[in-house]
Amino acid sequence: MANPAGQDTSSAPSDAVPVQKETLTTRKLGSLEVSSMGLGCLPMVGYYGGGPRDRKAMVSLIRAAFEQGITFFDTAEVYGPHLSEEFVGEALAPVRDRVVIATKFGFGVEEGKPTSLNSHPDHIRRAVEGSLKRLKTDHIDLLYQHRPDPNVPIEDVAETVKALIQEGKVKHWGLSEASARTIRRAHAVLPVTAVQSEYAMWWREPETRIFPTLEELGIGFVPYCPTARSFLAGAVNPSQRFDSTDRRHNLPRFQPDALAKNMVLLEFAQSWARRKKHHSGSVRAGLGDGSAAMDSPHPGYDAISAPDRK
Repeated sequence: MANPAGQDTSSAPSDAVPVQKETLTTRKLGSLEVSSMGLGCLPMVGYYGGGPRDRKAMVSLIRAAFEQGITFFDTAEVYGPHLSEEFVGEALAPVRDRVVIATKFGFGVEEGKPTSLNSHPDHIRRAVEGSLKRLKTDHIDLLYQHRPDPNVPIEDVAETVKALIQEGKVKHWGLSEASARTIRRAHAVLPVTAVQSEYAMWWREPETRIFPTLEELGIGFVPYCPTARSFLAGAVNPSQRFDSTDRRHNLPRFQPDALAKNMVLLEFAQSWARRKKHHSGSVRAGLGDGSAAMDSPHPGYDAISAPDRK
């Protein structure tokens, strides 16, 4: 069936089992070992415009990431909704025992309200059961609460996830965009493996708001949007305008005046990268060096090349 962008997302990819041709260093998120680079699978559903990508192409791309050494994959039920998890599940089924899959609950997807927060215990269970089916697996390696729900005490959320861990359906859990206080309350009930928050050269709030707490408690940190939504990767120009299907359309930093001023930041990053013989997008990885709580970033899929994939 064709999606609104006219792309066929139902094509079946090759059944060939991907072979890992390269390896990356690994890092620890608590007791969970992950590759030092991960693949964020949100852009695959058209979050930055263009509509959902072709299923065959995305499955091939995820497998190409695995072949290049990435074993840490990040998705969520709300991405699509569901479509990103389906891509990940199909792509990684042949190598499931060699990868770490992280997904998230916390929005009312199962109730048809994908923009509303919902971390009630019964919803968490429905969300996890759905994710397990779409990911073609019997367990989730890392389950995040996507956003704190002000209507549900974090202790209730932690108790629900604890039960899922005891049942073998979840191995580790984490929080996304949580405050230091929420992290402490959650950790007191069930040790938190990782916290995910936005973190890039132009957004470093986690350094003061949560890093001290994470280091104290031994919790890993997984940044999202480390390339500043492709800005630091040099994929945005000062005259660029984003249509209404692109998330950046409404973001203040990507409005014309702000974008022009932010180009100074990019020019600095590019100059630094040239001196160090790196790509400008890699500057964002250096922000975490020296932090005991820091795990390396997971970029969007556009950071992974798949030149020999059709």
